[in-house]
Amino acid sequence: MLTKDKKQSIIKKFQTHQGDTGSSEVQIAILSAEIDELVGHLKIHHKDHSSRRGLLRKVGERRRLLRYLKKENAAAYEELVKKLKLKQAKVFLAAAAVAATADEDAEMENDHADEPKLT
Repeated sequence: MLTKDKKQSIIKKFQTHQGDTGSSEVQIAILSAEIDELVGHLKIHHKDHSSRRGLLRKVGERRRLLRYLKKENAAAYEELVKKLKLKQAKVFLAAAAVAATADEDAEMENDHADEPKLT
């Protein structure tokens, strides 16, 4: 469980504007700190299955918030991932690769649009 002071410092570090306590960035940062604490707890108490379930719940919630943030504000997502030193999910990386390939294909079609077709 995060202390009040630690939570306040996380909020101040990641808030997007003055008084911001509930933006996706802040929620993700708080969840990340809670996840780190639970991972440390589970390294010591590896048979604590209730805490493991809580950890999985928090990881899932953070994953959903990250997906939402990436969809709504990709620049903020990239910055937050760098600040928190999170690994990007393979799903996100695969989606980015597909989008990049689609953009390249569209550019190639536009480049060759003026040329006559050979049949």
